[in-house]
Amino acid sequence: MVKPPRNPPPFEKLLASVSPRRLEDVISALVGPTHEGAYLHWDKLRFLKPPGDLSADEWWLATKAARLRLLKDLPLRDAAGRPFQFCMPDLAQELAFKITRDAGGSIGVSDQITNPSTRDRYLVRSLIEEAITSSQLEGAAVTRKVAKEMVRTGRTPADRNERMIMNNYLAMSHIRQHTAEAITPNLLFDLHHLLTVDTLDNPDAVGRLRRPDEKIQVATPYNEVLHIPPAAEKLEARLEAMCRFANQETPEYFLHPVIRAVILHFWLAYDHPFVDGNGRTARALFYWSMLSQGYWLCEYISISQVIKKAPAQYGRAFLYTETDANDVTYFILYHLEVIRRAIDELHAYLDRKLREIVQTERLLRQAKGLNRRQIDLLSHALRHADARYTFRSHQRSHNIVYQTARSDLLDLAKRGLLVQQQIGRTYCFSPPADLEARLQRLR
Repeated sequence: MVKPPRNPPPFEKLLASVSPRRLEDVISALVGPTHEGAYLHWDKLRFLKPPGDLSADEWWLATKAARLRLLKDLPLRDAAGRPFQFCMPDLAQELAFKITRDAGGSIGVSDQITNPSTRDRYLVRSLIEEAITSSQLEGAAVTRKVAKEMVRTGRTPADRNERMIMNNYLAMSHIRQHTAEAITPNLLFDLHHLLTVDTLDNPDAVGRLRRPDEKIQVATPYNEVLHIPPAAEKLEARLEAMCRFANQETPEYFLHPVIRAVILHFWLAYDHPFVDGNGRTARALFYWSMLSQGYWLCEYISISQVIKKAPAQYGRAFLYTETDANDVTYFILYHLEVIRRAIDELHAYLDRKLREIVQTERLLRQAKGLNRRQIDLLSHALRHADARYTFRSHQRSHNIVYQTARSDLLDLAKRGLLVQQQIGRTYCFSPPADLEARLQRLR
């Protein structure tokens, strides 16, 4: 549960309370926008020891003064018409650089996701993971095992929880096919429809803006209001403004592509334009923005998986922004760290899978009952999930007679290590999805 942070003392009030002579001392303390690299909210800073002889209030005044010199206005406005702002402290610039290096290029990326023969396996895994965890963040109660089985087999969802996950999976797949298109209100309505169809209490609320009679607010379980979004009457114009921002028509100054995607996430979540499903739509919009701007590796990461590990931090990043004069820097820094961790987790997963494959191949070469040709074929199948083998291809690969090739493949199919099917007059053999697990049982 998110605990509302303490509101900072107003900057203007603090400024007026300090004498001109004392203000010189405060400014000469050379306080920067961060403390030990951290962009602290008043809720955290007030518990720390101030530098020099400053009081906590004076430290906050000096910190805010340093930030004001860096802040830039965004086209996003709050419900009262005040602009949201952001700045790029050193940590934000460092994280944005690393994400661009690691998610937009190919240097250092595992060949498991650059190799056409294996990348789809990892793409499907990431789509499923994001679908599951994004839905769980919104309350879906389904085990990962059941959810994966449903998505992989394509069976019809049994209830609303499963439908939420399947919808999310289909929506993420849909995004991949439309990254070259400009974002429009209609595209967002289609995305919301995909995400929420058959999951809302009011089926009529799918794929449309909320109406004036549909009062929406974000509150704690104890009915403590955390956020009241803009009025429904303003949503159409705000959505148009968000689409212009998404399509890089605003602002006039350069905005780092990753920062743009993160702010889009915040923008849609702040406006809460739909009756329900705003969180899922906001995260999906973030993916659309990243992929459309060339960050192709984002297809393979799951930000919701990282967010779900500490959901209170996700909510707090929104609240820090709203309670500190619309400073979106808090949310930007939080989200950049989420992306970085998601990329790190992807690489850790790929390294782990590669070690498992190497270990399985080692066990395979010690397996009894398999000849050298069969072991070579299974080693190839482990690294090429979409491989297809025929009697003729196996015969040519090993320079053996047709009958020997036929015997090798039929034996592997009988053991359950290949899947046999007939296409026309030709028998084809392919690796089962769980080949690795089946080979582990050969010990």
